[in-house]
Amino acid sequence: MEEEKESETHIAIFNGKAIRRKLVNDKWFFSIIDIIGVLTDSTIPKRYWSDLKIKLKEEGFESYDKIVQLKLKSGDGKEYGTDCSDTEGIFRIIQSIPSKKAEPFKRWLAKVGYERIQEIENPELAQERMKQLYDQKGYSKDWIEKRLRGIAIRQELTDEWKNREVKKEI
Repeated sequence: MEEEKESETHIAIFNGKAIRRKLVNDKWFFSIIDIIGVLTDSTIPKRYWSDLKIKLKEEGFESYDKIVQLKLKSGDGKEYGTDCSDTEGIFRIIQSIPSKKAEPFKRWLAKVGYERIQEIENPELAQERMKQLYDQKGYSKDWIEKRLRGIAIRQELTDEWKNREVKKEI
């Protein structure tokens, strides 16, 4: 990764187990071994990951695009090179884990995928989802309406710039 801007190792807790992660170039990368340790009953997550990598490669998963080695702090306090992936890569890996613990993630991913396909067919659904998300975050109805109008106006403006072939200054 060029110009790698790394921060320190952070810990996320899932079902009482630690998952190491690191922010690199404003993108979170998660320890694959830690994820496997949480979602499987494997006593040797490294071996499980080694076998899973072979299976993923057979399925056409391009690991060199999705997997990076980052130094993460280990239990002994030292940093070691660890296979990590971003959120998209982690979701793909989770899809390949045959485990009851991984099943809720798989169902959630399928639901989100289905909803996005519905939104492609009917874009008003995407706008309604955005309203619901802002409402759940506690924004007022007035603020939400102003936000939606602001987005629409900005889209019209950028479309007009494209139509007039306005180029971005470098």
